[in-house]
Amino acid sequence: MATGIPKAKWNGELPAGDSTNGQFKFHPIWQQGTNSNRLYFGDNILAMKDLLKDKSIKGKIRLIYIDPPYATNSVFQTRKQQDAYTDLLTGDEYVAFMRERLLLMKELLADDGSIYIHLDNKMIFHIKVLMDEIFGATNFRSMITRKKCKSKNFTKNSFGNISDYILFYAKSANAVWHKQYDQWTDEKILKEYPFVEEETGRLHKRVPIHAPGTRNGETGKLWRGMMPPEGKHWQFTPTKLEELDRKGEIYWSKNGNPRRKVYLDESNGIAMQDIWLNYLDVNNQNTQTTGYPTEKNIEMLKRIILASSNKGDLVMDCFAGSGTTLVASDELHRNWIGIDIGSESIKVILNRFQNGTQTLDEHTNDEKPKPEVNKTDLFSEQEKDIKRPSPVKNVAQHLVKDYAIFLNSNYSGTEFPLPVHSKLNT
Repeated sequence: MATGIPKAKWNGELPAGDSTNGQFKFHPIWQQGTNSNRLYFGDNILAMKDLLKDKSIKGKIRLIYIDPPYATNSVFQTRKQQDAYTDLLTGDEYVAFMRERLLLMKELLADDGSIYIHLDNKMIFHIKVLMDEIFGATNFRSMITRKKCKSKNFTKNSFGNISDYILFYAKSANAVWHKQYDQWTDEKILKEYPFVEEETGRLHKRVPIHAPGTRNGETGKLWRGMMPPEGKHWQFTPTKLEELDRKGEIYWSKNGNPRRKVYLDESNGIAMQDIWLNYLDVNNQNTQTTGYPTEKNIEMLKRIILASSNKGDLVMDCFAGSGTTLVASDELHRNWIGIDIGSESIKVILNRFQNGTQTLDEHTNDEKPKPEVNKTDLFSEQEKDIKRPSPVKNVAQHLVKDYAIFLNSNYSGTEFPLPVHSKLNT
């Protein structure tokens, strides 16, 4: 579930737009750098329809990640009590809302592209059925379960709700994919690689050299006077097994049972599974955050981007929120498109691009009234207490410099402040 303060009434303003007459056109109001990155302020329906007219974008987006509304029937606020976004659609209206947008996303997505949709347990299965319809059930790849927060005292007659879900679909069978790995821990190394090779000192484990199923080819033939166990076959041809044995990579037990040595130093790590425990949302006072109510863990976004795109590829998030997808894409040398209808979201994103994020503790202090500072007479012999500002925490952050801002209406200057170093299209 999103963090923040849910309420039932919206105080913000939604930009007006008409997606039926086809007369809308987004145009840049601010730009800096190469302009390969685009931030759109407006309804994502309008923005995506505009993008479909661009031959350099249509069918070229390699990866889409979205964290859409969750059908909570609430309005969410930032930590400074500013209305951030509405989540008031439920039931059939919500499904229709998502269908219209997912159909556009499919057109924008490259044939070898992928899409990830982040939801909670309320609408995950509704959208799973919808995605099977739009993208095809055969293109479903995973439903990732993410631990979103630490365990909590749950008052309902149920198990504690500490997870949400990410649907992962490819557009086709040849979608870009890079297997992801977690690093080995000392505990897991001792468990998985318990043996030390006397000659080299290399840590290894010993695994069977046969696999289930019978074969009539080379892997089903005699090796060293032995046949594979009944109902199984050799994992390698007898010729390859001989080669492994010459290299010392076959371990022979006292009773003559061969096993293959698998070395730790040849492992890429622990292959990531579909349960993610290490990507919690903001959970302690030292966590860097924008203060936006639905901000997601940036390391989680980096994993998704690394898994389903290459450097130089185009990534889109049309529910951009706090801009985490955009910052992660920029840091990993991907081009990006971000879209959001909320002026508060655009403010947060632009501030993040220019200034980075703050710790949760700093956000909390910003909300408190500032204490009066005691003044000291430099010529007085009495020393008084002086309230000094806390030192600024220096955290390495990726700031975003090259991008353009697009609107489909006139910019009044009140929706959000433009970055300081602006270069307007004239």
